[in-house]
Amino acid sequence: MSYLALTDDELACLLSDDVQCGDLTTETSGIGQRAARLEFRARQDMLVCAIEEAARLFALCGAKADLHAHSGQQAGKDELLLEARGSARELHRAWKTAQVLVEWASGISTSTAAIVKAATPVAVACTRKNVPGTKALSVKAVRAGGATMHRLGLSESLLLFAEHRLYLDETPADTVARFKRAEPEKKLVVEVASMEEALLWARAGTEVLQLEKFTPEEVADCRNALGSAGLRVVLAAAGGVHADNASAYVCAGADLLVTSAPYSAPPRDVQVIFHAD
Repeated sequence: MSYLALTDDELACLLSDDVQCGDLTTETSGIGQRAARLEFRARQDMLVCAIEEAARLFALCGAKADLHAHSGQQAGKDELLLEARGSARELHRAWKTAQVLVEWASGISTSTAAIVKAATPVAVACTRKNVPGTKALSVKAVRAGGATMHRLGLSESLLLFAEHRLYLDETPADTVARFKRAEPEKKLVVEVASMEEALLWARAGTEVLQLEKFTPEEVADCRNALGSAGLRVVLAAAGGVHADNASAYVCAGADLLVTSAPYSAPPRDVQVIFHAD
């Protein structure tokens, strides 16, 4: 997971947002030309992410950065992640933006990895409910944590909500047949909120049911009811899934866990240590 999720232009915009008209403190202190070195070290266990973007930020400011870790790598407390050399002006310019990116993205990847571990061997997929404007790096963090994306957006998948069905004037079977004719290469996922809805749409030929806010016990009941009816449908448990209950959903018979939890995970703590060279 070593690719750059953000382009140079996007990274430059982040720098510009933080240093709009120069670094007033560094320039006023007169230390800008001093040779400097800094280290990024993990203050706590984490699954590292966005360390490549951090290194590129330093390079865009004219400094040289050496990576000692990569996205998707587990790092322990005090482990060296990155080392950068340049002038004090260059390092101070990139420092905080780079640190925050790594802390934030590593929070998502670490949280994702915890859910993935708890859900083994069932796959985990993260929703598109990332903070607006952060999709590319959020996706990188999710994948670094071992999960996949449930949806990248509205354009590439079929997920039929109750909010869509409100405007349909046809039977569920007709709806499923129409979707299959229109998009034969894609599976239709239907979100349901009750056992009755699950059975209705499974009988209509839906391939995947997204069980919205079902408890593990309700997922198990749904799996048993579908089995008794001779219906084999992929069950995706969604809504309120996190590391503490993931294994319960797996034991209940879920085929996939869908979660937004990593996007609200606390950032991991990265220590930045400056040295005067």
